[in-house]
Amino acid sequence: MDYREAGVDIAAADEAKARIRALARSTFSAAVLSEIGSFGGMFRPDLTRYRDPVLVASTDGVGTKIKVAIEAGVHDTVGYDLVAHCANDILVQGATPLFFLDYIALGRMDPDRVESIVRGLAHACSELGCPLIGGETAEMPGTYGEDDYDLAGFIVGVVERVKALPRGVQEGDLLLGLPSTGLHTNGYSLARKVLFERMGHRIDTELPELGTSLGAALLAPHRSYLAALEPLLLRGKIRALAHITGGGFRGNIPRVLPPGLGARVRRESWAVPPLFRLIQRGGAVSEEEMYRIFNMGVGMVAVVAASDLHDVEHSLERRGETSFVIGSVVAGEGVAFE
Repeated sequence: MDYREAGVDIAAADEAKARIRALARSTFSAAVLSEIGSFGGMFRPDLTRYRDPVLVASTDGVGTKIKVAIEAGVHDTVGYDLVAHCANDILVQGATPLFFLDYIALGRMDPDRVESIVRGLAHACSELGCPLIGGETAEMPGTYGEDDYDLAGFIVGVVERVKALPRGVQEGDLLLGLPSTGLHTNGYSLARKVLFERMGHRIDTELPELGTSLGAALLAPHRSYLAALEPLLLRGKIRALAHITGGGFRGNIPRVLPPGLGARVRRESWAVPPLFRLIQRGGAVSEEEMYRIFNMGVGMVAVVAASDLHDVEHSLERRGETSFVIGSVVAGEGVAFE
């Protein structure tokens, strides 16, 4: 026997790596000192503008959104999602990205699919100025089905220690919501169960309330909030940020509040996008469960001083960003809805 008979195609892997190399190199900056294919990625950060720099690292995946991508035959969007999600996770601590690495595991090596995934990674990395300096692509027959794969990402960023978030959150501060572009990368196990199994829709079902196919709505890319929020972070106008991912509002806002403080959120302060209501109706999902699982149209929550609200809103408007006051910081703990 040889390795190919065992299910691992080294020739296909070599072809995939050759395609990846050019995509990854398109994201490089002068700080990248190694080539794709090295045992490790080398990065020399310029920290001269920081007095006391702190590295911030995070790792994540895109969950079962991958199953939708496989069904639709569209793979670049989940690559984009992965980078945006990781970048948002370090943004909530005030950090901007330095570099990114990825991990792709497949049941069968498919150079076209791998190239598409990495094209999405490279697209997001280029937008964020975050070089894709390396990663791993592993063919794992027997662990994954022939058409299955999984993604994970690892990001490193930097923040000035005195500007790290959260800081200075007080009772009476306002919660400013920034809109999501859909489910982002959370809640897909429930969404798929409701939309495909219970309601009987297909990936190409056109739904008037969505204005597009179900597949396109579910694969809408996870937004990055870096461009909108970075100028405000540099000016010290943000006291805390909460990325609304798994766990929804109750699971994420308390993570950035100090002991003794909670949040009050007004559900009627923004319009919930139709996709969430479609899932809620189709699965008879309770309101409480919806807000515990999904972002419900709010992908990022910024905590700002009431006196800074006008300044913050004006800055966001200049960058074409929509925002809405969804509540406030209150004495207590947890998140209360009204």
